[in-house]
Amino acid sequence: MGTGDEERLAGGGGATARRWVLGVDSGGSGLRVALAPVRDADGPADSAPSVRTEQPYARTEYSGHTGSPPTEYSGHTGSPPAAAESLTTASRTPVRTGEQGIQAAHLLEQLLPMARELLDRAGADRPAALAIGAAGMATLGDELRAVLPGALERELGVRRLALAADAVTAYAGALGSRRGAVVAAGTGLIALGTDLVSWRRADGWGHLLGDCGGGAWIGRAGLEAAFRAYDGRDGGSEALRARAEVCFDGPLPELPGKLYPRSDRPAVLASFAPEVGRCASHDPVAAGILREAARNIAQAAAAVCPREADAAVGLTGGLFGMGEPLLVPLEEELERLIPGARPVPAAGDPLDGAVMIATALCIGGPLLPADGRLLSLPKSPDDQPN
Repeated sequence: MGTGDEERLAGGGGATARRWVLGVDSGGSGLRVALAPVRDADGPADSAPSVRTEQPYARTEYSGHTGSPPTEYSGHTGSPPAAAESLTTASRTPVRTGEQGIQAAHLLEQLLPMARELLDRAGADRPAALAIGAAGMATLGDELRAVLPGALERELGVRRLALAADAVTAYAGALGSRRGAVVAAGTGLIALGTDLVSWRRADGWGHLLGDCGGGAWIGRAGLEAAFRAYDGRDGGSEALRARAEVCFDGPLPELPGKLYPRSDRPAVLASFAPEVGRCASHDPVAAGILREAARNIAQAAAAVCPREADAAVGLTGGLFGMGEPLLVPLEEELERLIPGARPVPAAGDPLDGAVMIATALCIGGPLLPADGRLLSLPKSPDDQPN
């Protein structure tokens, strides 16, 4: 494909036509899609979206509630680094998972009309590159890896494609292509680190086997303290007992009957995490729960963080919007376990990370390490057309 063809990807022709990339974030709260320009309106050389690292931690409250899970990997302050001129759309319907894993047909059923709508709005013919970050890609993504490359080339003309776990797009959104570690914490928790040669993962094993320090873990610990107070056992918290009876609309003994039949138990548990945060300033039991959560989070980061002097530790996800009750002990634990590492706030979220990966594919920028399951490139970047 020649230069003229590449310029016409944006549908306008001529030297000032833009190329566009698609980023996709698929998770428990639905599907988000962004179409972002590769270069500025006045036509300078293509460049990857900048990743900012100096903004303060978000101090907004973590928004858990019963009924639906808190948004994973969300909650950065300011405009996303790739979003200044991007077009976005979203579906609140999560992609289904079946016996063969994440269902490619259901993802395509949602993604294709959303992508075409954005391309039409931009006056673009087809995307120059596309990156998809999906929850469960590492363990449940075999069907996606088998079906999507051919389907997306046929339906959208996509020739540069990356298929990634949502933890990888969270990493890219938080730190870009730097070495370091990222802890993504919402309802659950996972840590991912890279020395730019390979990946290391810690936790992310779900609320029954892990996710230690995440929203469901904190909420469950807070409810345990509430029940201890109800029983008169040591370690109980009357403050958390009172909040639990308000939040769950009734006497505490009724809560097990409400909780155990539900299929969204992790989300319901996580809905109580904000109450633990609110009580921490005046209740030592709640404060102790958050200190233990901070210790677990720091341990996950230490397990995956490369030991190079310039390694950064990024924090991304709605949980960190809890603010100082969690962040202060977390910063202390990170300093103890990873001396010299630089904790930084996430510059962007997983959708920003997907756009960044797609842009890197498009312009030959630095890529994070390819991996058969965490970050799959169906074609080598050298084999994908310019």
